[in-house]
Amino acid sequence: MLDYDKEADAYDATRGGEPRAAAAAEAVLGLVPQTARNLLDVACGTGIVTRRLAAARPGLQVTGLDAAPAMTRTAAARLPGAIVLADSRQLPFPDGVFDAVTTVWLLHLVDGPQDAGAIVAECARVLRPGGVYITTVDKAAAHDVGSDIDAVLAPRPRRPAQDSADHVRTYAAEHGLHSAGTATFRGHGQGRSPRSTVVDLHRGWFTMLPPGEPLSERFAGELELLPDQERPRADPEFTILAFRKPSADFRQPPAG
Repeated sequence: MLDYDKEADAYDATRGGEPRAAAAAEAVLGLVPQTARNLLDVACGTGIVTRRLAAARPGLQVTGLDAAPAMTRTAAARLPGAIVLADSRQLPFPDGVFDAVTTVWLLHLVDGPQDAGAIVAECARVLRPGGVYITTVDKAAAHDVGSDIDAVLAPRPRRPAQDSADHVRTYAAEHGLHSAGTATFRGHGQGRSPRSTVVDLHRGWFTMLPPGEPLSERFAGELELLPDQERPRADPEFTILAFRKPSADFRQPPAG
């Protein structure tokens, strides 16, 4: 797992910067009702997406939250007075106070289903009836674009994907949330090159491949033999899902 306090200064530059943030914010806002008055962006990181959510909807009060102090300091410089330092598994808000809650690139980071379920439970708890929860899913899978780099890395060990769409739908249903839409957006500037992938191997980006281990070095050697070492392969395409918290007069359609 990366140290997000140490990563804060270079975080945006290594993850697509403003173009990716703009694409993410546009996709998220496409699933946020125009009537929403406030939004909580959980695990907001540096606030690069959070700021765009706020700027695009002047009538939408946006609050960001993150557990890494360095990330929240960066985010607070972008959205003064709107950033909270807290654990996403224990949100410091009363029940039913937000019209929308987002978790962009969070659930793939957690250690297991207990944490993922706890995060979704908290997001559902702080939603008002009729509110929407929006989250990215299948992040790791999105980076597999069918390239020669992916072919080299195909045998690598992988962590179970806690953010798989099926898992997230199950967590949402367990907490009374119903599917309310989907969208995709491009991960601008995140296409891997062989050279950048070797650098990522050496800095521990791949959580099941510790730097310096024989398997990591084997993959690095194979990547160094690929052509066009500096050329990025295709950008990933990320998926987001939306879920709605039923309002008081909601009636589930009959089966069949």
